[in-house]
Amino acid sequence: MDTSPMVSSLLSSLANYSNLTQGSKEHEEAENNEEARKKTAPRMGTIMGVYLPCMQNILGVILFLRMTWLVGIGGVLGTFTIVFMCCSTTMLTAISMSAIATNGVVPAGGSYYMISRSLGPEFGGAVGICFYLGTTFAGAMYILGCIEILLIYIVPAAAIFKMEGLEGAEAEAALLNNMRVYGTIVLSFMALVVFVGVKYVNKLALVFLACVILSILAVYAGVIKTSFDPPDFPVCVLGNRTLASKGFDICAKTIERGNATLTTKLWRAFCDSEFLNATCDEYFTSNNVSQIQGIPGITSGILAENLFSTFMEKNSILEKRGIPAVLDPEAPETNTNRYVLTDITSFFTLLVGIYFPSVTGIMAGSNRSGDLQDAQKSIPIGTILAITTTSIIYMSSVILFGACVDGVVLRDKFGEGVDGNLVIGTLAWPSPWVIVFGSFFSTCGAGLQSLTGAPRLLQAIARDGIIPFLRVFGHGKANGEPTWALLLTACICESGILIASLDAVAPILSMFFLMCYMFVNLACALQTLLRTPNWRPRFKFYHWALSLLGMSLCLTLMFLCSWYYAIVAMVIASCIYKYIEFCGAEKEWGDGIRGISLSAARYALMRLEEGPPHTKNWRPQILVLMSLDAEQNVEQPRLLSLTSQLKAGKGLTIVGACVEGTYLNNQPQAQEGDQSLRKLMEVEKVKGFSQVVISSNLRDATSHLIQAGGLGGLRHNTVLVSYPKNWKQAEEHHRCRNFIEVVRETTAARLALLVPKNISAYPSNGERFTEGHIDVWWIVHDGGMLMLLPFLLRQHKVWRKCKIRIFTVAQMDDNSIQMKKDLMTFLYHLRFDAEVEVVEMHESDISAYTYEKTLMMEQRSQILKEMHLTKNEREREVLNQSNVRRMHHAQKLNEVIVKKSQEAKLVLLNMPGPPKNRTGEENYMEFLEVLTEGLNRVLLVRGGGREVITIYS
Repeated sequence: MDTSPMVSSLLSSLANYSNLTQGSKEHEEAENNEEARKKTAPRMGTIMGVYLPCMQNILGVILFLRMTWLVGIGGVLGTFTIVFMCCSTTMLTAISMSAIATNGVVPAGGSYYMISRSLGPEFGGAVGICFYLGTTFAGAMYILGCIEILLIYIVPAAAIFKMEGLEGAEAEAALLNNMRVYGTIVLSFMALVVFVGVKYVNKLALVFLACVILSILAVYAGVIKTSFDPPDFPVCVLGNRTLASKGFDICAKTIERGNATLTTKLWRAFCDSEFLNATCDEYFTSNNVSQIQGIPGITSGILAENLFSTFMEKNSILEKRGIPAVLDPEAPETNTNRYVLTDITSFFTLLVGIYFPSVTGIMAGSNRSGDLQDAQKSIPIGTILAITTTSIIYMSSVILFGACVDGVVLRDKFGEGVDGNLVIGTLAWPSPWVIVFGSFFSTCGAGLQSLTGAPRLLQAIARDGIIPFLRVFGHGKANGEPTWALLLTACICESGILIASLDAVAPILSMFFLMCYMFVNLACALQTLLRTPNWRPRFKFYHWALSLLGMSLCLTLMFLCSWYYAIVAMVIASCIYKYIEFCGAEKEWGDGIRGISLSAARYALMRLEEGPPHTKNWRPQILVLMSLDAEQNVEQPRLLSLTSQLKAGKGLTIVGACVEGTYLNNQPQAQEGDQSLRKLMEVEKVKGFSQVVISSNLRDATSHLIQAGGLGGLRHNTVLVSYPKNWKQAEEHHRCRNFIEVVRETTAARLALLVPKNISAYPSNGERFTEGHIDVWWIVHDGGMLMLLPFLLRQHKVWRKCKIRIFTVAQMDDNSIQMKKDLMTFLYHLRFDAEVEVVEMHESDISAYTYEKTLMMEQRSQILKEMHLTKNEREREVLNQSNVRRMHHAQKLNEVIVKKSQEAKLVLLNMPGPPKNRTGEENYMEFLEVLTEGLNRVLLVRGGGREVITIYS
């Protein structure tokens, strides 16, 4: 069989292998258009396009620099638990991601694109920024790992801040300063390489991948070799304490040379002279020096000793289990710098935070879907296969390290007890340098890839335009290279390098990746549970329960890693979410959050249908009746200002208007009117809905709005309509009739009614009253509307400085003092702060105020019958007498109100009920005119027939 086509295909794939994102490939091709025209790179399959890039991103710095230490501190069982939890989280996330990625094409932006199109721009932007920050801090972590390998294992002499002779905090500070200086230099060089051209990074991708694979194979080969030929890595211990190898040359106190007994360098480290009669450290004198094998081999049974955890405080001495030691508990610790000391206080959750970055990188395949032959097939298979492979590598590594290496060597983070060797390197075959150089180049490559991928992710977010202040980062070089985004990425990465500790940076990026993965799972769960019509992923092996489990694991791991970093990450995401919500571009991406909003709205509406709200929950849900001019512009914009001041953004507001005509002919005018309403609502900051009704006449259109406004239980309970201006003029008479019909219909429908008179004199939202009063004339109890409205108004900044005065009317035979005291008690229980004043008036004045009572003619009829008048004469006489009497009483009441409240900023009055027939309409309007004459701002209030305030909590 001819294998040449298969070989040539493999070689072609390897030659075109790239671990860069889709956008990076496009930029590379744009840099060299000539070659791009001559030769188009073949699209990649599952192995080259998804599996190997994911493998390269997942396996990295933590495996080489911290995995042995994690096993030594956490024990085989504890570390295996951590690895299992983290790998399970990424596997569940990969299942959710596969479902999302196979539900359509995923362009550049990868995870950001998936989340934003599934959960909306707010969640997408917030999580996209978190993922960007995670990728950027990952770059800092890789660079710090690279510098740690360079300065500790390859060329320690290159340290600018020398550590020889330093102890404790001074030695730690010198190490961190070296990390900062060299980290900054390496970051600058890497940023320059990325800026010059992505193609140079791409050319090295295969080299970096080879380094990772060869290093892992070298470790497995070394582990197998330990079963029959363990390597010679002796560890010197004093008593049970591990000695730092740089402090001695021979693992002994003395040596015999000829007939003389000579002291060693170790002796001189613990004694005050080189002579045998010298005064030595008490622990040194009491304990023997012995040498143990650091790597006893896989058949040695050391696994049992390494099963359980050994958490330690910072600067504790590493001790070998199972070796007896003589120790005076009261004696002070001396010569601690001669031993191997821990550099950090360890605990289980710290290990989780340090380990988790080693399982990130699962989205390398989905980020490059445009480069794949069949993304719908390759992304799920390649990603899940890569996670399975790396999970097996990590889990087997935990067991093999615990079975081959002594615990004191595993806990020796920087190899101080094994001649400064990289601990995992001591297992490598044929030489530790295979791991040292392999891990060095792999961390360099990972750092370059982070600095290449992060700016492109930021560029994708910026170009979407959902975060206005980031738009500048959407620009770059002529070929689209994100120059400004690269500069910002380098600055953020530098902040991670200034932290200088790989162990401190790892939990930070864990937070951001975990948040991203959590929302990937949430997106999949939402789309599945909501059964969105467009949710048809080709990948079928997913379930909403798995997604919710993955989301729960992500949240748990966030708080396990670091509760305060978790809170900071959530605060950052929340701030970005709110910023996009208030200032960002409005995008409609058919996201799941809109779907869940619809479901929640339907559920809430169904619940509202169960019954009317309790008195404690009552608030005015207002239908505002606006009028439009011939050009469909709003005639009385201050009506919406009053609405905004009453509502303060709470509850339901429907702004309605009417257009006269037919739907077929006048629909464009209705749309124009609706746009006018929306613009004014936005200006006045009224949150609600606009509705324009077309009818053959304005009277019917208004009636339709009152009857049909709202939906289900979410309906208006209050109507706000302006008092008809110039109603006495003939051309405005239709407005007067329309107004009275509104009063009649709201009364019949048991809706509250608010009628502001002189609406043009009402304050705008930009005005402020620095003093003054809101006067309430409480004459007829209306369910508490008159009490509630001034309280609501004073919540707004326009009316906040105004004080409330409540005037109530007493008859001549009432006890005014007791009445005032009772009212003050009532207001106290209502928790209202207001001044109270009782005004005495005749009973006839009060009864005449209520228009319904004025029209009741039982007593009047009896008197007139006795006068033997005809029916027509009786009606005429009643009408004349009642009108005169009514106006007389209205005038007297008005005089009292003007006297007390002429200077008030707003006067609230009970509104009389409507006349029962049309013959009394003009008299009704006259009555209102007389009642409110001489007052600047009047709000007439008519209750809806139910209590709206209560003294109970």
